Amino acid sequence: MRSMTRVFRRVSERPILGAHPARKVRGEVSAACGAARRGFLRLSCLATLAALAGPRVGRALSERSDPEVGGRSEEIEPVTLFLCGDVMTGRGIDQVLPHPGDPRICEPYITSALGYVALAEQLTGPIPKPVDFAYIWGDALEELAHRSPDVRIINLETSVTTSEDCADKGISYRMSPQNVPCLTAADIDCCVLANNHVLDWGRAGLVETLSTLRAAKLKTAGAGRDILEAEAPAILELGGKGRVVVFSFGSVTSGIPRHWAAAGNRPGVNLLKDLSSRTVRRIARQVQAVRRPDDIVVASIHWGSNWGYEIPGKQRGFAHQLIDQAGVDIIHGHSSHHPKGLEVYQERPIIYGCGDFLDDYEGISGYEEYRDDLVLMYFLTMAPATGTLVGCEMRPLQIRNFRLNHVSRQDAHWLRDILNREGKGLGTGVTLGDDNTLRLVWR
Repeated sequence: MRSMTRVFRRVSERPILGAHPARKVRGEVSAACGAARRGFLRLSCLATLAALAGPRVGRALSERSDPEVGGRSEEIEPVTLFLCGDVMTGRGIDQVLPHPGDPRICEPYITSALGYVALAEQLTGPIPKPVDFAYIWGDALEELAHRSPDVRIINLETSVTTSEDCADKGISYRMSPQNVPCLTAADIDCCVLANNHVLDWGRAGLVETLSTLRAAKLKTAGAGRDILEAEAPAILELGGKGRVVVFSFGSVTSGIPRHWAAAGNRPGVNLLKDLSSRTVRRIARQVQAVRRPDDIVVASIHWGSNWGYEIPGKQRGFAHQLIDQAGVDIIHGHSSHHPKGLEVYQERPIIYGCGDFLDDYEGISGYEEYRDDLVLMYFLTMAPATGTLVGCEMRPLQIRNFRLNHVSRQDAHWLRDILNREGKGLGTGVTLGDDNTLRLVWR
């Protein structure tokens, strides 16, 4: 453990930036002290830092930690979130659900979504279509029922519409609005939408998507009928456990066209202009405007390329700044078709790339070395009073016949080795349990 004198000097000498400087200071002590998260030592460190940092920071620390302020206490139960990567229920999957839409798609090699069904069946055998709405979730439903997470958040990467305004971009994902029960079948709470497929069928398609999801009582973030709606977070009330506040952002690095950005009264996505400190400060103001004590704040970001394990320095720096300066507790990154390394920074989890979760890619050749058929359910347990990670478990599954299935022991070992290899430089690793559950460990 580093010298406490050195830690205090380092904290007092650094400028206090952003909307929630207390979060930054608290993160410094958490990373520096280790055991300072617990008991007397933790309270002593917080009190000393509050005195060093001044009354503004001291008040913010008290609001997060003092049981006498705001009716909250350290005894609030932990909150468990289910997160996953891209849920692509359009195109081929839409065609096997009870109410398939028009199969026409605007792609250079396949003009009908039924072609993706045929490719999958050639590889893994017949799909018993039409399937019921719960079919696609398969063995994931058993895991969700067993763990009963407080919140379920997905990146919904399709337009839910009957629009015929197909975007000229090479790929076109569309699900019939009548098939939206496939989302409620898994009791999904929130769909983040700032991605590169939600406007595949035009702005009219986006507006219908938003209306359909709202009618199904699904919260959304990251896209809207205007810039204000696109930037607004989804707020998920947890009763006595506080709230989960979900912001959704998209980056052009994931393939989102710049002209998809929401603006004024123009429907679109919440598109990041860049990953600069200025952008962090803007997000910090948005977080500050809505957060309350005991909120868990999620920044869900669609960024980066589909393939490859590299984490660009700009992404890592941006994620760190969101935690340090904007008061974000969880970075939920996605776009990569396979899981990437995880990091725990200032006791807060960063998932740089969740990987896909549901798609119609079976039978499509190329990139087999990444095993994009293997997916992960992420269960993050957070402490509302401090905004810190208590634990992270991941359940591996395999996409087969457009359904999520339990994996073999061999495949679970493969995922363990990949996450250990990619997490080594990020200070994380995973252990594999007898039930194939992967548990995150960090230093």
